[in-house]
Amino acid sequence: MNGFIGRDAELGVLRDKLRVVSSGEHDRPGRALLIRGRRRVGKSRLVEQFVDGAGLPYVYFTAVGGNRNGDLAGFVDEIAASNLPDAAIALDFAAPDTWDAAFRVLASLLPQDSPSVVVLDEVPYLVREDDAFEGALQKVFDRTLSKLPVLLILIGSDIAMMEGLNTHGRPFYQRGVDMIVPPLTPRDVAAMLDLSAADAFDAYLVTGGLPLLLTEWESGMSLWDYLARSLQSPTSALLVSGERTLAAEFPSETQARAVLSAIGHGERTYSLIARESNVGPNVLSRSLQLLVQRRMVVAQTPLSTKPSKETRYWIDDPYLRFWLSFVQPGFPQIERGRGDRVLQTVRDRWTTWRGRAVEPVIRDALWRLAGDELVPGTNVVGGYWTRTNDPEIDLVGADRGPVAKRVTFVGSIKWLESRPFDHRDASRLVVHRSQLPGATDGTPLLAVSRSGSTADGVAVVSPEKLLAAWDS
Repeated sequence: MNGFIGRDAELGVLRDKLRVVSSGEHDRPGRALLIRGRRRVGKSRLVEQFVDGAGLPYVYFTAVGGNRNGDLAGFVDEIAASNLPDAAIALDFAAPDTWDAAFRVLASLLPQDSPSVVVLDEVPYLVREDDAFEGALQKVFDRTLSKLPVLLILIGSDIAMMEGLNTHGRPFYQRGVDMIVPPLTPRDVAAMLDLSAADAFDAYLVTGGLPLLLTEWESGMSLWDYLARSLQSPTSALLVSGERTLAAEFPSETQARAVLSAIGHGERTYSLIARESNVGPNVLSRSLQLLVQRRMVVAQTPLSTKPSKETRYWIDDPYLRFWLSFVQPGFPQIERGRGDRVLQTVRDRWTTWRGRAVEPVIRDALWRLAGDELVPGTNVVGGYWTRTNDPEIDLVGADRGPVAKRVTFVGSIKWLESRPFDHRDASRLVVHRSQLPGATDGTPLLAVSRSGSTADGVAVVSPEKLLAAWDS
């Protein structure tokens, strides 16, 4: 695998903020950036790359959590070990017992007339362990940091908490700009692993574009070789990252984890999730609300010109979809050294599982291509289904959602290695179009096919075209 790849847009945002700080054009040049994203998505690595490349004095502190005094002491230690001018003086101060005191140490050592960067990583830990942290941060920013040429970067994996820091009524409201670091894209995965477009999507479905998992995937390695090696190693990122993510996101919400596991096993409707998770309706509703709020689960209704309450749920993170489907249930066998049996389970279920798992990824790619490749006026890409799944339509384009005024196209996904989209698939799609509220005989037809098409009258989108959706 190559070195640091992708993140051009995110690095551009960071450099733009630093340019504002360094320009000397503002009475209050200090700026704050609140960076959030899933665990192991590469937030810290991105910021490290940025500060290393900037060549400026900086402090980078990562909270440990669980002990306020320990984090206060660690913060001062990081200041003293940094490349700030006279940084070692930090150790001459009395050990701070509040964040007010700790921030005063920082402010006294920051350069007054030249730019610098301050990074606080794992901010949600600091918020949880000290109710006064947010107020102290707001005070030092308003009174000191905003007046200095300093870029303050706050990083956190608890997405809901990081969003909350910048909401009305909270001390730091409107003092910083939000920035989301997503997983690496399928295009990034293809570049990192030297894979074809179709194989890059497979790799993305397994790793979710998480850099830590991709570092264990050697360039040019096949999916099955990667899985064979990872499922035999008890310390592989493929195995351990899922459990660590759930432990961090839901340290005490066992019911929410049960509901998440049920969805991960393939149950998508409320009634099927209730049956699989074995929790009561009140608990299930609260758990689903929590999972959606934390961006772990997506809840979506059918897209057409007719309102519908047939909500379906799926795991938002592709890696967690794979982990919950195969790795978590396979842990007993993996612990006995029989990762080969789990691998065989993946092989046996791969075609069916992948066909479902790739749907939201393809919809996202088509939405990104909407301005160039799809029918004009397509602003939303979703799917359509009924309670009985008759019909169930993979792709629906529309001018808006969840209730459209105009359906712009109707489509099908055929993600198989050995069979192209053919006239039988086209005929079935025509029938489904006739059952879709808002579609007409003139509504364009679209096929997304891994192996091409032999049908007439249907626009075809290839894996290569989908991959181009993430071209910068």
